[in-house]
Amino acid sequence: MMKKILLVEDSKEIKQLVDVALSNNIANLDWAKTIEEARSFLDKNDYTLVLLDIELPDGSGFTLCSEIQNSSADTAIFFLTAHGELSEKVMGFSAGADDYITKPFEPLELQARVAAKIKKIELSQANADRLEWETIHINKSSQEVLIKDEEGEMKSVELTSLEFKLLMYLANRVGQVVEREKMLDEIWGEDVHVYARSVDTHISKLRKKLENQSETIESVHGVGYKFKP
Repeated sequence: MMKKILLVEDSKEIKQLVDVALSNNIANLDWAKTIEEARSFLDKNDYTLVLLDIELPDGSGFTLCSEIQNSSADTAIFFLTAHGELSEKVMGFSAGADDYITKPFEPLELQARVAAKIKKIELSQANADRLEWETIHINKSSQEVLIKDEEGEMKSVELTSLEFKLLMYLANRVGQVVEREKMLDEIWGEDVHVYARSVDTHISKLRKKLENQSETIESVHGVGYKFKP
C-alpha cells in the first residue's frame, strides 16, 4: 500500500518543490495550508510522515508537532522551515521531530531523506509483525505459523483462528505463567460462558498441531500454561 505524507505549508512554491521531491511515487501527498486544515486531514487519515513548517498563518508548527506526537506517535515528522538557528532546531527535536530541513532545500535531498525514513519505518513494521525463535516463527498479520520439524526444516502449520489467538497470547508472554481464567477473559471474553477445561481442550489440539514443538507450550499444573520456545 502506498504511504501517505501530509505537507503543512502555506507556500505554493514550496509545495511545488515537494511535488518534485516526491515525483518518484514513494508516497501520496496531501497539502494543508494551515494548522486547522492539517488537523482535519489528520483526523481522517493515517500518515506515515508529516512535513511541517514552523510559521503558519494560524499558529506554530511546534504546537502541531506536539499534538501529532501525543495522538499518533508512529507518525514521523520532518520540519521544513526557513528557521535555521540552532535554538529552533533544538526546539524542533524536543517537540518530537525526526528530522529538520532548512529552506532553501534541494528536492533530491528531501527525496533521499523521505525515502530513507520510509524504508526504516517499513523494516520496523515488518519486524514488529513477526515473532521468531529458532524452532517456531509466527507472522501476526498473515497468521502463518512455521515450526522446525525433525529434519530441521521449517514447515507450515494450519491453525484455526482460535488456536492462533491462543498461541499469540502465550507467545507475547514468553516465560510467564498464564492462568486459564485470564485466558478465558482475554480471548473468549468475560461475557462468554466457557469452562476452564475448554482452554485445556483447545491447548491440547494446538499442541498436537505443533507436533515435535508441542513442548513449547508447557502445562503448569493447577494454574495454566507457559510458552517456552
